[in-house]
Amino acid sequence: MTLQRISALQQTALFGSLTEQALADIAQRTKELHRQRGEILFLSGEEARGLFVVVKGKVRVFQHSPSGREQVMHVDTDGAVIAEVPVFDDGPYPASAACETDVDVLFIEKSDMQEFCARYPPLALKALRIMAQRVRRHAQLIERLSFHEVGQRLALFLLAEVQRTNTASPLPITLRLALSNHQIADRIGSVRDVVARAFARLKHDGLIETKGRTLIIPDANALKRYAANAQRASAPAGQLEKSA
Repeated sequence: MTLQRISALQQTALFGSLTEQALADIAQRTKELHRQRGEILFLSGEEARGLFVVVKGKVRVFQHSPSGREQVMHVDTDGAVIAEVPVFDDGPYPASAACETDVDVLFIEKSDMQEFCARYPPLALKALRIMAQRVRRHAQLIERLSFHEVGQRLALFLLAEVQRTNTASPLPITLRLALSNHQIADRIGSVRDVVARAFARLKHDGLIETKGRTLIIPDANALKRYAANAQRASAPAGQLEKSA
């Protein structure tokens, strides 16, 4: 069982470069947890007890607005480390995390993680690098929500899905959409009806074609140019939502 935990830790950016001895030491202090689809790993504002390593499955990290609207921060899969920030700042969990599939995770107590960082300095440096990358991604998310209309955010999302799924480059690109319009809206900071209209506009402009949940991108460069267009960047976010 310890060997399986070591193997799981080796797959992560945070622990992967450590020595086998260090990995064995950390593995002995982890807890194996299994959670079913739809279960909550932790809620925003809860006392942070430690961090999670995703061994298998998919976890959605999100925030809720006072009105109940969800904004997805990121979706993590095998090899991801979740909730590392509160381990080091002693604050609560800054966001919530829910299982989008059945999930196997390793849990490491906050006190143990702090001890490991003191014992293995390269681990602390790696943690700083990963958190800096997370901050940069969040800054990019804020930029998209603040300075891009919904159609542009949708185009950026579709391009990211093409890259994530390693879709072959020859045109036209075919992409199978696994998410509903509601789920896509959560990803890009909008609502289902507005996303449906944005899809219709992209289709009308010849930037995409749809066949059920299969999407065809005739010219990826044209979609990229549309996504980069920030002519309406100065409009307030609320105004953009209404006009999309």
